[in-house]
Amino acid sequence: MNGGPFDDLDRRDMQRLIEGQAAALNDLMERHGQRLFHYLLRHLSNESDAEDCAQEAFTRVYLHRAKFRSGAKFSTWLYAIATNAARDCHRRHARRPKIGEPNSDGDDGAWEMMPDLGLLPDEQLQASERAAVVRVAVKALPEELRAPLVLFEYENFSQAEIAEILQCTPKAVELRIYRARHALRKTLGGLESMTK
Repeated sequence: MNGGPFDDLDRRDMQRLIEGQAAALNDLMERHGQRLFHYLLRHLSNESDAEDCAQEAFTRVYLHRAKFRSGAKFSTWLYAIATNAARDCHRRHARRPKIGEPNSDGDDGAWEMMPDLGLLPDEQLQASERAAVVRVAVKALPEELRAPLVLFEYENFSQAEIAEILQCTPKAVELRIYRARHALRKTLGGLESMTK
């Protein structure tokens, strides 16, 4: 996310939003909405919760627009807001029982990469099965490890940006990513033997 192509547009739109031009929020949502939704879907593992949190994040952007620092990077600020909304969602779920809650793992698109057209059908199947195993393993990580890993590996934020998003030090981010990868290696240790 370093020096993204939208930085100047984002700053301009945030300035418009601060000046009372509500349509600027639509431009920001157009640029960042889909990617933010996929981040939240990876983070929350629930499509409905991801949609709600994405809407909540943009609502908070609008409500707190005056707090945006003009020299700041909008995407970092947005993902910090969205991560806080996701934490709030986790807390709500922890307080309420899950009786009768449908399993909504309709998140395959958020995790999948473009298929390698050079693979044979059985190789594509194996790759898909490996991806499913990795997806389950990432979902099983504790939130404090899953968030930095997803931001780093899937959203391409730098460790410094993740530190700003998660309100911790870059060293803490580095350690959490290391611990997440270590946990995944332990969990996925048998993955190679499963696919041979």
